[in-house]
Amino acid sequence: MSAIPDPQFDELFREIILDHYRKPRNRGHLADATAHAEGMNPVCGDAIELDLRLDGEAINDIAFAGEGCSISQASASLMTERLKGRPVDEARQVTGKFRAMMMDGAEPDPDLGDLEALQGVAKFPARVKCALLVWNVLQEALQQPKPATPGGPQ
Repeated sequence: MSAIPDPQFDELFREIILDHYRKPRNRGHLADATAHAEGMNPVCGDAIELDLRLDGEAINDIAFAGEGCSISQASASLMTERLKGRPVDEARQVTGKFRAMMMDGAEPDPDLGDLEALQGVAKFPARVKCALLVWNVLQEALQQPKPATPGGPQ
């Protein structure tokens, strides 16, 4: 049995989304990125570029650029906040939990933190692609071959 939605939480979540849309975190490009990927939703025109600086198996830094609706831009900002400085394995786990929340209606996992604010988007199938765009781009960036480290194995 699902809980009755609390209007105060709906308002809080809307505020988190609007705050990240109006004042996006980690917006821009990384000059020293070790991975870069781009994605676009041709239906609505949302576009995201993602730069990562990977240090071994950690996301040392992350930044995004692009244009789109409040959902796609807030999702990108929230994602970069959550994953910056975290291990790649954790990023993959969080990606799975976020997808489950958005696509399968799973209850938000505590590991998602503020990303839970996007849970309401799952009620609008046309908007789920907006929220998932940056996550698809992240998966592409993480699948790129890792650059050789100086002095390390080639």
